[in-house]
Amino acid sequence: MKVKFKIICSLLLMGLFSLNCLAQNDNESNYLLFKSYNKAGKEVIDVTDVTRQIRFHDPQAPRFVLVDSNGNFSLGIGGNVRAVAEYDFGGVVDNVDFYPSLITTPGTNGDYARNKFQMDASSSSLFVKLVGKTKTLGNFTVYVNGYFRGSNSTFKLHHAYVAFLGFTAGYDYGTFTDANAAPATVDFEGPAGQVLYRTTLLRYARVLSRNWSFGVAVEVPQVNAITNDNTTVKTQRAPDFPAYIQYNWGKSSHFRVAGIVRTMTYSSIIDQKAYSQTGWGVQGGMSTYPLKNLKLVGQITYGKGIGYAYNDLGKLNMDLVPDPDRPGRMQILPMLGWYAGLQYNITPKVFVSGTYSQSRIYTNNGYPVANSNTYRYGQYLVANTFWNINSNMKFGAEYLRGWKTDFNETNSANRVSLLMQYSF
Repeated sequence: MKVKFKIICSLLLMGLFSLNCLAQNDNESNYLLFKSYNKAGKEVIDVTDVTRQIRFHDPQAPRFVLVDSNGNFSLGIGGNVRAVAEYDFGGVVDNVDFYPSLITTPGTNGDYARNKFQMDASSSSLFVKLVGKTKTLGNFTVYVNGYFRGSNSTFKLHHAYVAFLGFTAGYDYGTFTDANAAPATVDFEGPAGQVLYRTTLLRYARVLSRNWSFGVAVEVPQVNAITNDNTTVKTQRAPDFPAYIQYNWGKSSHFRVAGIVRTMTYSSIIDQKAYSQTGWGVQGGMSTYPLKNLKLVGQITYGKGIGYAYNDLGKLNMDLVPDPDRPGRMQILPMLGWYAGLQYNITPKVFVSGTYSQSRIYTNNGYPVANSNTYRYGQYLVANTFWNINSNMKFGAEYLRGWKTDFNETNSANRVSLLMQYSF
């Protein structure tokens, strides 16, 4: 009786999703089947999870997949609910994410508090992913993902792209981002000196051999500038051009070298002309297991006019800054960001990790002015532990300490965080 009952339920489900198809020719096979995340659906799920650059915080393979009867199309639906409780002490960061650049100075706007409690669920996510198979050209992928990080916790797009034949077109992690080298943190954004940004792009990536791969892209520029009454930054005349080459070894180790060149346009009110500054950056990053249970991650990035790409500097609008010696003109500043981290897997389900990071701005042509409250460098220290109860449920606990050093003072803050996450 139990077997018959299951068969009847399955037929009813199939009927609900194929009523509109029954009037068509049976050879067209338009109906859909439900497949859940189990052994029978593993092949479909594996296909659905390819072509993704996965960061620690990104949702994994979908738990539920819709598949057409011929197995040529699959639609994965998934996401996670991510609840975080945070307590700042000995200083306050004015954000749910831990940016050293946003550590407040006591007394700012009349607020002398040095402790703060908050809870956040805005980093919960939803995604859909369509994978289609072609007979001769391989698979194509359509992926849409977002978090509730818009204004008033509204849904905000984080990824929306189409990938086919090595090309990716749409909104995704920038090509100058090495998401696979990101450390594990409860903090959603991660280390101060990490390069992490998203943009609209057209990228071509290719695996050259078992060990080597590369990628090159054209990206919509993001220019965050400090302007004055004599300058404006609006229209951009050229895209950004990033590229990388990567060496892979073992099951999950890699080393990547990347570079970017960008032309940033600004207008001078005094000269009534548009000018440009050329920014550039170089990066090296890695993720490897020197021992069976020990993981090492790291990244270092140096350049000029690439503040938008760093976690911490991206909050400061320092891609272009005023040139004190030339009214109506702007300049770019040298900047450096780096991090190094270790992760030790105590058991297959429990690990601990720690990371230190720094981001820094260097002076140029008398800017920033000495003894000013302009950001000079930020430091980020994190230690945490994660427990993967099962493939869906995760707990985490974390301690963070940050320092913001301006040209005239240093402020610091501490934060403890607890995470509960369920993925579906």
